[in-house]
Amino acid sequence: MPQALDIQKFIWDSSGKGNVIDVRSPKEFAQGHVPGATNIPLFSNEERAVVGTIYKQKGREEAIVKGLEIVGPKMAGLVLKARELAQENTLYVHCWRGGMRSGSVAWLLEMYGLKVFTLKRGYKAFRTFALTSFNTPKNILLLSGRTGSGKTLILHKLKELGEQVVDLEGLAKHKGSAFGALGETEPPTQEQFENELCVRFMNMNPEREVWLEDEARLIGKKVIPEGLWTQMREAKIKYVNLPFEERVNYLVKEYGKFPMQQLEESILKITKRLGNEQTKDCINALKENDLKTTCEICLKYYDKSYEHGLHNRENLKLEDFPFDKLDADVIAKKLIDTK
Repeated sequence: MPQALDIQKFIWDSSGKGNVIDVRSPKEFAQGHVPGATNIPLFSNEERAVVGTIYKQKGREEAIVKGLEIVGPKMAGLVLKARELAQENTLYVHCWRGGMRSGSVAWLLEMYGLKVFTLKRGYKAFRTFALTSFNTPKNILLLSGRTGSGKTLILHKLKELGEQVVDLEGLAKHKGSAFGALGETEPPTQEQFENELCVRFMNMNPEREVWLEDEARLIGKKVIPEGLWTQMREAKIKYVNLPFEERVNYLVKEYGKFPMQQLEESILKITKRLGNEQTKDCINALKENDLKTTCEICLKYYDKSYEHGLHNRENLKLEDFPFDKLDADVIAKKLIDTK
């Protein structure tokens, strides 16, 4: 008989193993899922709608019979797919409420000979857990700096050196500015962003500091959950202070690889903030392949915006770290030494 686990044990036991199966429909899975899960749907989107309609109109028994008609021909294929994901002959299976879908699939897989665990109250319980988890106190350190300071590079270096890091921009698939979508893959839904963020923190040692980049509440179109955002506003800030020229050089290198049309579209997004004249100068420089001037114009705007936001905060706990060069290794080691 499959054993039902509570949410924390289900996530901790299965984390990183790649053997979690979500048997909900593809549409449900796309909206949000347990990070690392694989979708092996019991019903397609259309089939789920049919069974649901029968349940409402004719009752539970009729819906079960229709479900069995649909699932019967799929059973062998489902077992074969699941078998490929099993680690040490073990699988973790869930559906929306931890009911018939996951229960029937777990029974089938155990009949085949696999060890199967299910999730108590299903994905719905995970979502409740994820949303409340952001209110749990976290030991946060914020990495701050003006645009072009290489904060993502520094975060990655901190991680290499053994620090706990959550890359918010990496999870959001957006670098947090008008240019933030350049080079990124399709962003997650808000729901999935929250799910990934929850599990990242679950895998952290709560006794140690966790480094986050000092972000605005919105990263692209993704919203940092309120409980986490409140704690970020109260966290200590390590401010990496680099010269303007050094940051311009970094941005030229970082964005020079993108097509001119994409860069122009990004510049046009901040026309109201740059002003018509500055926008015109910026795009003219871009078309003349003078990316340095383009970056200088944009950076002056972002510097003003950043300083305004930073110094309007209440209870600002900022420690300034000036550097002459953007050397992620040197900067990361200095930040660790002065925690």
